[in-house]
Amino acid sequence: MGALGSFRFPGPLTRMCPVPWACQPGKKPSLLSLVARVPPVQAAGKKDQPAPFSLEESDLEEQFVKGHGPGGQATNKTSNCVVLKHVPSGLVVKCHQTRSVEQNRKLARKILQEKVDSFYHGEESLAYRERRAAEKKKQERKRRAKETLEKKRQLKQLWESSKSSTAEAAGPE
Repeated sequence: MGALGSFRFPGPLTRMCPVPWACQPGKKPSLLSLVARVPPVQAAGKKDQPAPFSLEESDLEEQFVKGHGPGGQATNKTSNCVVLKHVPSGLVVKCHQTRSVEQNRKLARKILQEKVDSFYHGEESLAYRERRAAEKKKQERKRRAKETLEKKRQLKQLWESSKSSTAEAAGPE
């Protein structure tokens, strides 16, 4: 008898469901279903950031169109470009960043989520806040670089003036 012949199952085989929404027959889980069920966790280093705008699958229209751009026949003949439309706002996102349809679907949803958030919340949106914080950081780095450069110039002038004064003092001998 083989190795599997001696192995016995404890009872009749039943379908094990690791997550509750996977066992519902006829209902396919959406890509954003996890976002709605899992409570938002504060990211490391992020303070008091609200959860991004959540999208409902019923508000989305999804199409798969043929790709475009470099890559030749591999991209131009396959329908792996995702066009995602948010019906209530009318925003449309087209994503063809990878060759994988699933990755393009996820990326398109992420991009659309940011666009819808900025559409409804304007300057209070998460993407706008992050952009503004990055601009502030950049301006602060510029300011510090200018201060450092000015200090170096002053130090160089001081050094040259002390060098010339010591040369004048040593010259009349």
